[in-house]
Amino acid sequence: MRWRSAAYRAVRPLLFQVDPERIHAATLTALRLGGNAAVGRTLLSLASGTTPSAAAAAPVETMGLRFRNRIGLGAGFDKDGVAIRGWAALGLGFVELGTVTPRPQRGNLRPRLARLVEDQALINRMGFNNAGADALARRIADARPHLPDDFVIGVNLGRNRDGDASDYPRAARSVADVADYLAINVSSPNTPGLRALQEPDLLADLLSAVRAAAPRPPILVKLSPDLDGESLDALVRMLADSPAAGIILANTTTGRQGLRSQARSSEGGLSGRPLLPGAIASIDRASQAGDGRLALVASGGISSGDDVRRARSAGAELVQVWTGMVYAGPGLIGEAIDASS
Repeated sequence: MRWRSAAYRAVRPLLFQVDPERIHAATLTALRLGGNAAVGRTLLSLASGTTPSAAAAAPVETMGLRFRNRIGLGAGFDKDGVAIRGWAALGLGFVELGTVTPRPQRGNLRPRLARLVEDQALINRMGFNNAGADALARRIADARPHLPDDFVIGVNLGRNRDGDASDYPRAARSVADVADYLAINVSSPNTPGLRALQEPDLLADLLSAVRAAAPRPPILVKLSPDLDGESLDALVRMLADSPAAGIILANTTTGRQGLRSQARSSEGGLSGRPLLPGAIASIDRASQAGDGRLALVASGGISSGDDVRRARSAGAELVQVWTGMVYAGPGLIGEAIDASS
């Protein structure tokens, strides 16, 4: 993996000269094109340091699903599912698409994505820009025949900026027949009022509504890293007695403590390396509060194989990468898979 990391670090300064949202879009285009052609899939496999057999060498069963490995893509990178076959070719065990809303929306005004290079972090205030749940469902259905049977597709659900909690079951209904699991996003800091849905009674009602709209797929809940310990404990205990099958810890943070880079704005959610200590602590705490009744997914700050091992030791069954790939490159996927078994 070392030569892949070195090669990526050599070209990274050139990539970082370009606006981050443009690079993001170009990456998705490359993954879409690569995933649709045999030679492209081979090149993607080489870039990540995996092969089809290596990607499926350590399968895991959890939440009633079989994953070919424990490493997946976190929500927010591919909101509209444009590069599903490319993600599979990179060797990931699963992908979480979205956040998707019932109706299409453009999101917040640009610029809305910034790099904090010294901290290996990003700040985003994207605002759930996506083409809507129906469009995502069509893309998943189109991709499904071309994917390995044990490549799991999750869909992260949100609400429109001018919507309300009823948007979640609406979006769930649109994707329920094509998604392997659903993730309820009540923790993004970029939609006003969204985090209020983390109040236990409101969240319990929301879970019941989503389950009624989508009886089949397992449901996970993505929580904020800004919850205090007692609030996290209360939510975990409630979720352990709810229709939820698991928890994703965690979303982006509004905190800016300890950064070396100059954050241009206090608005938006911070992701990347600074989240790792808090994410590991939250996984450990949730593991104890949930008493093993919920699957835990580590999402936040994963940048190396060592980070994966720490997350697994804390109690995570699955691990998601996102910002770490921006700084470490696609070779992080192969390293993470090797460390996760």
